[in-house]
Amino acid sequence: MKAATFRLLLDTAMGLIRAGGHVPSVTEVAARSRISRATAYRYFPSRSALVTAVIESSLGPVRTLSSDHPDARERVRELFMQTFPRFKEFEPQMRAAAQLALEQRALERAGLLEEEPYRRGHRVRILAHALAPYAQVLPAGARDRLHKALSIVYGIEPYVILKDIWGAGDREVERLALWMADALVDAALRDAGQLPATTTPSEGAARRVTRANGSPPNRKTRPVSGSTAAEKRAR
Repeated sequence: MKAATFRLLLDTAMGLIRAGGHVPSVTEVAARSRISRATAYRYFPSRSALVTAVIESSLGPVRTLSSDHPDARERVRELFMQTFPRFKEFEPQMRAAAQLALEQRALERAGLLEEEPYRRGHRVRILAHALAPYAQVLPAGARDRLHKALSIVYGIEPYVILKDIWGAGDREVERLALWMADALVDAALRDAGQLPATTTPSEGAARRVTRANGSPPNRKTRPVSGSTAAEKRAR
């Protein structure tokens, strides 16, 4: 019975968020569920507790993802490609959670917050796992900078900016987020001397393909447009 009541309240909250785009009050969820306020508050004593359960139900599988790939870049790419489709599926819930966090942060700074605040931050641990192979590649400062930079790109924020301001579609959001993640990784490696300063995006992609095939990249090789160098000497 307890599990059924919890599920009913949670499903009702999910539906209200999907329809209204904001985190409803516990009282509203109780009324829609035809359950007493006292019972609802026993399960969810605050909006923070309610949205925590909503996000856990929505993104739980994302938080348990892990990879044994030895290359951090590939781990980051796997993470983005596997989780952004789920972000799209539960976009209303993620937006509502971000909205609640911002609202409560403003109230907290003004000394007016009267409920336990909803805290975000699971992306910190998730990205730390993806970047773990760089512990021996990047200095601590560079790794920390990359970690923080990726946390801006990974989550609901790209959807808010690219869809609301630029009118982008879901697929474009996913592609741009992955492109930004690749660019940030390239920048971190370049700053640490792990990539030539003149590496272009196409060269970076070629190196990733080469590494995926199991052989190290040849950094001395440079493409010659048109004919080969030997043909030019023959002329």
